[in-house]
Amino acid sequence: METIERDYSSRGVQFFYIYKALAHPENSGYIQPFTLDERLLHVKEAGRTLGSRIPWICDSMQNDLKHALGDAPNSEFILDAEGRVVRKRGWSNPGQLRKDLEELVGPVENPTRVADLDLKVQPPPKVAARGVVERIVRPQNLQAIWVEPEIKEKGKPFYAKLRAEAESNLIRSGSGKLYLGFHLDPLYHVHWNNLTKPIKVRLTAPDGTELSSTTLDGPKVETPADIDPREFLIDVTGWPVDTPIKVTVDYYACNDEQGWCLAIQQKYELIRIKDPDAGWIQRNAGRGQGRTGQPNDPQRRPMD
Repeated sequence: METIERDYSSRGVQFFYIYKALAHPENSGYIQPFTLDERLLHVKEAGRTLGSRIPWICDSMQNDLKHALGDAPNSEFILDAEGRVVRKRGWSNPGQLRKDLEELVGPVENPTRVADLDLKVQPPPKVAARGVVERIVRPQNLQAIWVEPEIKEKGKPFYAKLRAEAESNLIRSGSGKLYLGFHLDPLYHVHWNNLTKPIKVRLTAPDGTELSSTTLDGPKVETPADIDPREFLIDVTGWPVDTPIKVTVDYYACNDEQGWCLAIQQKYELIRIKDPDAGWIQRNAGRGQGRTGQPNDPQRRPMD
């Protein structure tokens, strides 16, 4: 995209990236934001890490633009001067995009090569050790469900963010396994404080709903600081679709750059409905396998 932008910007063609919900949260450690301010921070972070100068359009927290454009994770559109869509595809194809622009605007004499760009790509921030706490084994058929954080106007940011996933049977019938993962948001450059009490999670179930555990304690970790997720898997029976499970979490977060450690308590409500905008985790990407078990092709992976 960047090469084509350089070629055609002088001809009056404007290029934009669209920030939508993350297609693959956890890639490079980044996770779904809870507020519009955090989405805008993601846009800023993308500019830093990708080295691109193409401006961004940020979607609303209701994902209005994502839905209007068909919900494809890596779509591509060309609009004419009147705002009419003249080309569209569900998956970005830079080679075909160049052909489209040659047809619509005209070819360029000396096309830019990727090697000509000298993009200053930056790595994500690393504030503490990773790979200290072993990831739990999760069922293969988990799907993200609705998570409603209790956001207070003057409250602390959600330094650790909850991702909840449920077995398809749990979503369908109200009984099955529920995954709860608390992931540190790299936007805030924080780590877990393992020199004090580990994370504690308390669950309040609706009447008639049974949980295999209502109090969950995180692991005791010998390493003083790390940024690994804190994960739990419980059994749920008889969860009604119209009543939430309430979650209260207590943890300590530290930011060494700013010199503070804080005791944090935050709350959520879980709804037994699949969240279509939560993306899916490439759990096997590190072992060379994608969601379908086929080898990953870096040219075919959605933008995050």
